[in-house]
Amino acid sequence: MAKIVFMGTPQFAVASLAKILDSGFFVSAVVTVPDKPAGRGLKMLPSPVKVYAQEKNIPVLQPEDLNSPDFIAAIQNLAPDIIAVVAFRKLPKCVWSIPKLGTFNVHSSLLPQYRGAAPMNHAIINGETKTGITTFLLDDKIDTGQILLQSEVSIEPADTFLELHDKMMVVGADLAVKTTELLLSGNYTTINQNQLLAEDNILHKAPKIFKEDCKIDWNDSVIKIHNKVRGLSPVPCAFTDIQTKNGTTVNIKIYKSEYVLDNLPHEVGAITTDGKKYFGVNAADGILYFKDVQLSGKKRMSIEDFLRGARNLFL
Repeated sequence: MAKIVFMGTPQFAVASLAKILDSGFFVSAVVTVPDKPAGRGLKMLPSPVKVYAQEKNIPVLQPEDLNSPDFIAAIQNLAPDIIAVVAFRKLPKCVWSIPKLGTFNVHSSLLPQYRGAAPMNHAIINGETKTGITTFLLDDKIDTGQILLQSEVSIEPADTFLELHDKMMVVGADLAVKTTELLLSGNYTTINQNQLLAEDNILHKAPKIFKEDCKIDWNDSVIKIHNKVRGLSPVPCAFTDIQTKNGTTVNIKIYKSEYVLDNLPHEVGAITTDGKKYFGVNAADGILYFKDVQLSGKKRMSIEDFLRGARNLFL
């Protein structure tokens, strides 16, 4: 029976691991990140992949250093036919070159577009109407290897990162199984990513998102701001600093929004609200209405609940 080593960390990867197991393949070990402190008590918490692997009695490796001789020796001793990588770290060649049938990665975009750590977020932020899953053979660079399989996924107008994540997780799991079957068969051809990029195409990147990337610029178009809210919801979440009527500044995270295009002259960043049911801020060409928010230090709530407790700040 072919032996597979699975490498991954978040819930997104758990779906692929579960599908591989459910399809009858033998996973000899799982590799994931070391346990990390979390919460107020800084309790050491395992990754979702580790939790699932332990439930299935699969041995778990948690290397601090992927280049360590002990870790490399451990993978060599496992003698995997395939390494499957889903939402993990960049592997050194001394690791991904070990399996005789190859190491493949499940990436959440239609490569070569949106290479990087946050492809789903950036696809929504950029207003894309479709994305997809790509599986490819690892090489020395990030997300540049020879493509094995691709599957398109539509991005609906109301999709946030969370909705897209859940759709992509299912498609990714299916493609992980199909890619495993493909490598085991030995009957496949790969596609060079450069072949999929026309001369007039813009190559979109998907770098890691930092806190400063989440702050809203009200000089942007209202559609661009709305897409930013969608693409960052529920994590890491778009936010803005708004001045109250008494001159203090409050920080508000925005989980859901709606917008109106008007192209009328108005003060960018100015607030429009009835203090009861709606709260909007002027962008360059329209108004963004907040629908689901979180005031700093408070819980997430609807705009109606927010205004019920904060209307005196703005009216």
